[in-house]
Amino acid sequence: MKNRRLRDPPRPGIAPAAAVDRTFSAIYNPETEAGSCPPESLRKGGDPVNSSLRRILTVAVGAALITVCSWISIPLTIPFTLQTFAVCLISALFGAPSGLLSLLVYVLLGLAGLPVFSGFRGGAGVLLGATGGYILGFFFTALIVGLAASARKRSVPALILSMAAGILVCYAFGTAWFMTVYARNTGPVGLRAALGWCVFPYLIPDAVKILLAVWLTRRLHPVLSKKKSGA
Repeated sequence: MKNRRLRDPPRPGIAPAAAVDRTFSAIYNPETEAGSCPPESLRKGGDPVNSSLRRILTVAVGAALITVCSWISIPLTIPFTLQTFAVCLISALFGAPSGLLSLLVYVLLGLAGLPVFSGFRGGAGVLLGATGGYILGFFFTALIVGLAASARKRSVPALILSMAAGILVCYAFGTAWFMTVYARNTGPVGLRAALGWCVFPYLIPDAVKILLAVWLTRRLHPVLSKKKSGA
């Protein structure tokens, strides 16, 4: 009679290895029902605290950049500033949520009376004035640029087209706002006159700002992505 290799019976209270493997797989299977698997951030190895801190820092830097670029201005009917450049750059680099939040913080600081607007002005009167629509129109710019940059992986054509489209929407909203407020406070103004005051002088400078923002986005985004993944 051949000798048989004896196996130790499983001890009471200890599941066999196969059962343990099945249990572990069921718990960490992403397709199991909610509550059976750990949070997405933990499965990916991310740290929700660090992620929140990065978002806060990004928004703070974005709001500060928009503020500084607002202060660099040439007084015209609508002050010539670098706000457009800042909004496009922040939204292209970090996406629509960070771009919109940065702009929201900037606007709230201005509403609180801090001199963050062009000419070191602040207060609700700036936003409610004839040119305030162009500041509010930046929200459309940030949304369009941020969504397109993320969806198209920040390709040069996508960046150029989204920034141009975002600025055109800002022009349209701001010009409609300008004509409405100007007509109420001063008198009716024609579309051609409004465009001549508020849009045509800024087309070439804004085109230069778009090219600069695209170039910086292409240069900075790979560096920032490496730092983020290594954090």
